[in-house]
Amino acid sequence: MTDSLFSRNLNEHLAMCQHLAALDAHVDQAINACVNSLRAGGKLMLCGNGGSAADSQHLAAEFTGRFIKDRPPIAAIALSTDTSALTCIANDYSFEAIFARQVQAIGKPGDCLIAISTSGNSGNVLAAVAAAKTIGITCIGLLGRDGGKLKSVCDISIVVPSQVTARIQEAHILIGHSLCGAVEQQLGLVSAD
Repeated sequence: MTDSLFSRNLNEHLAMCQHLAALDAHVDQAINACVNSLRAGGKLMLCGNGGSAADSQHLAAEFTGRFIKDRPPIAAIALSTDTSALTCIANDYSFEAIFARQVQAIGKPGDCLIAISTSGNSGNVLAAVAAAKTIGITCIGLLGRDGGKLKSVCDISIVVPSQVTARIQEAHILIGHSLCGAVEQQLGLVSAD
């Protein structure tokens, strides 16, 4: 086998995946938090920067559209999608406030915030978590590396044990897909087969 970039990435990915089973209990906690919120009429809010913003949008779409099987929509919103809000808040306040202001505007007690950061140190994600906690919103961190500052401030921290951003993001999507699939099953929206 050649030592191509794809082969190296695949080997790195497989090695990282060997460590993900240790996250099972944390993922279960996140599933339960989301299910409890949604059953009580709450919603899921997701935020992140760059690739993590794209992951937020991807996962919110899986909830509001459908994941694999047809089913009723699940209340979820990615806070990175409204360019007018993002640019207004960044211009009038600061880039650090772009998610926190939206959490303050639309968040309510009992909601869940899924905060995605490969470093665990994104200032605007930290500000969103701080705003969410003052409202009574459960915060789930989908993190990487050592979890950064977000690890200790989130109610549930799922930390992918890798130093490589691409590998962390690959794991975040696997975890996000698992979260979506389990939530829709536990809500009784699809069968578990």
